[in-house]
Amino acid sequence: MENLTVIVLAAGGGTRMKSKTMKVLHPVAGRSMIGHVLRAVQAVEPTRVVAVVGHQREQVGPHITSLVPDAVLAVQETQEGTGHAVRIAMEAAGTTTGTVIVAAGDTPLLEGDSLRAFAEEHEAAQRAVSILSGRVPNPFGYGRIVRNAEGDVEAIVEEKEATDEQRRIDEINSGILAFDAGFLVSALPRITNDNAKGEYYLTDAVGLAREDGLTVGAHLIDDVAQTEGANDRAQLAELGRELNRRIVTRWMREGVTVMDPATTWIEADVVLEPDVTILPGTQLLGATVVREDAVVGPDTTLKDCEVGPGARVVRTHGELAVVGGGANVGPFAYLRPGTQLGAGGKIGTFVETKNARIDDGAKVPHLSYVGDAEIGEGTNIGAGTIFANYDGVTKHRTVIGKQARTGSNNTFVAPVEVGDGAGTAGGTVVRRNVPAGALAVSSGPQRNLEGWTESRRAGTAQAEAAAAARTAGEREPTPGE
Repeated sequence: MENLTVIVLAAGGGTRMKSKTMKVLHPVAGRSMIGHVLRAVQAVEPTRVVAVVGHQREQVGPHITSLVPDAVLAVQETQEGTGHAVRIAMEAAGTTTGTVIVAAGDTPLLEGDSLRAFAEEHEAAQRAVSILSGRVPNPFGYGRIVRNAEGDVEAIVEEKEATDEQRRIDEINSGILAFDAGFLVSALPRITNDNAKGEYYLTDAVGLAREDGLTVGAHLIDDVAQTEGANDRAQLAELGRELNRRIVTRWMREGVTVMDPATTWIEADVVLEPDVTILPGTQLLGATVVREDAVVGPDTTLKDCEVGPGARVVRTHGELAVVGGGANVGPFAYLRPGTQLGAGGKIGTFVETKNARIDDGAKVPHLSYVGDAEIGEGTNIGAGTIFANYDGVTKHRTVIGKQARTGSNNTFVAPVEVGDGAGTAGGTVVRRNVPAGALAVSSGPQRNLEGWTESRRAGTAQAEAAAAARTAGEREPTPGE
């Protein structure tokens, strides 16, 4: 297709969404609704893309050009119907030849292959107008495709304009149409707003083409769900569920094991390799990548994360984090942005990490916070450790070398460094650098105050237990008796 213009309609207010966010910007499977449409449009490799914007164009326009930088934005100041919108778009496009496809910006299930097949059939048949149509069990609210006795398309009749007989037709207009550009330019000025809604209907071009003795046809799509739009949040949720079902099914056919598709959500830009296993209750969002033989879940949410081959991520929430091959994460771990876990490493139960590099084979097994830190290869961090990275004004970094062993309940007061092979005793607060191979100890010797409980906690269960233990000890024979 050498001269193809695609017009995407995105000017309507979407008032039934009851949202401060423009309808076409509402997300579905990790992309805006119009983002899905533009992805399908780009698959057809059009010569030009024109987007009609109106309501909240200060939001919608930049979003469109961020996805399609060379898109032309045509502003519809007042929404007077699809015919009015396309007239503005054609003026902005500046073309009078080739093929023009008109699509809606709120059909997130639309696929590029379907759009391409529609455009190719339109051009091959040399029609003035082609309609992407579908058959639905309940056509209420849709424009009906009216055919003559020979099966040729005579008109599209909107619900409010239809007769009782026409309302019984189950073939509907999807809202996606293709035109010969020359005919469209001649037809647009002839479309009137003499109808129940006082709007300029683009579909009236069908009747004009018939009056001109030109060919009109319909391309019946089997998967009519691809053409469905969302007018409110309930419909948006239904489309989201169906799109997720399709995404999950596609990955299973690519060799991914999904234990429970009903509780698994995978967004459109996620990449999975064969032999990945996804356990129930898992959400893979954004640009997440999971490599072969990795297991993710159950009850895990990862956004913009990378999981290496053979890794295991269990009951974890992660964002902008990297998990190396063969590493283990969770359960109940929180990987914040900037986390990098090396191959064979471990981030364990109730561990939170942020802007932290944990090298190959290093382990943070449990009950710790690791922020703004580097942990060297093979190092083990004791339970209950805090990397105190914030002094109230500035965040500082802690560096722990290779093969170090830190005790439980340590606090590393950044900035501080611990050398290779060093150790820290349990309960240590590390405020100064620890040389390689040294042991850091900050606590004093232990003192036992005999009889403290009975004198300070008299009458309590604690004191009674202490007294009983002391009495029993007094009765016990001494060694050698």
